[in-house]
Amino acid sequence: MLTHPHTNLPYVPDIGHFLGGIDIYDLEDTLGEELWRLNPNNENRGEIIRKYIIPHQSYLSYKHKYLLCRKLERALKDKDFSFSEFFGVDIDNHSATAWAASEIKTPRTFFEDIFQIASETWRLELAKAANEDMSAW
Repeated sequence: MLTHPHTNLPYVPDIGHFLGGIDIYDLEDTLGEELWRLNPNNENRGEIIRKYIIPHQSYLSYKHKYLLCRKLERALKDKDFSFSEFFGVDIDNHSATAWAASEIKTPRTFFEDIFQIASETWRLELAKAANEDMSAW
């Protein structure tokens, strides 16, 4: 069984984890100020994904990245899946993305771009995991 990094808990991929790199809870004066200079609806989106979202997942192994990408891929195939719920403030979980869902023109497209860039960036790692027997993880 694949466990969450640094724990003995089973790893359960959650596509909301992709947005951890743009979580500004208690970081409004630093990371928030940096991100608010960028527009998540234009050419800045790629920069946001490459500079903040993808590096935030660096603690994951290639197996974790594979499962996380597959989870996102399944969500993207579901035409009724709501990606809006991942943006905004969640006081109970001490998280706040830099932009609310209302500030993202198309949350689905934002995640499509994350999937494309993650797939390109992690291409070799994802291929390695795809060639392994997941039941042995």
